[in-house]
Amino acid sequence: MNTPKIIINLPLEPHEVPDLRQHIGWDRRDSDYPVLLERCLFYAGSRDDQGLLIAFAYICGMGLQHGYLEDVMVHPSMQGKGIGQQLVQRLLAYSVQKGVEIVTATFAEEHASFYRKCGFVTGNGGVWRKE
Repeated sequence: MNTPKIIINLPLEPHEVPDLRQHIGWDRRDSDYPVLLERCLFYAGSRDDQGLLIAFAYICGMGLQHGYLEDVMVHPSMQGKGIGQQLVQRLLAYSVQKGVEIVTATFAEEHASFYRKCGFVTGNGGVWRKE
């Protein structure tokens, strides 16, 4: 496979992100798409040589100084090849172009080293979830 190209606002069919979510073991959340794509600031994705969506993530927020990186996904068959890091770094570079100077991400502790490699500084914080 050639080095995958990360494309901002890659044209997507409504089923593609739910399919990728399912491949990585997450709930499909079919009802989120395409609404999420319309409401986020921007997103990025990549396809393999056969056109299959292999990576996806997005930045959401108010479009001001601060954004939130969400749902970084890489197809299991493509993990460990640097695609996730390329995806995140492309989104961060585009954030700067769009005036978003601070990007936060929430992640499990086992993923902290990945986010540090992408340039994030880990620190204290909190997450609230509906029970």
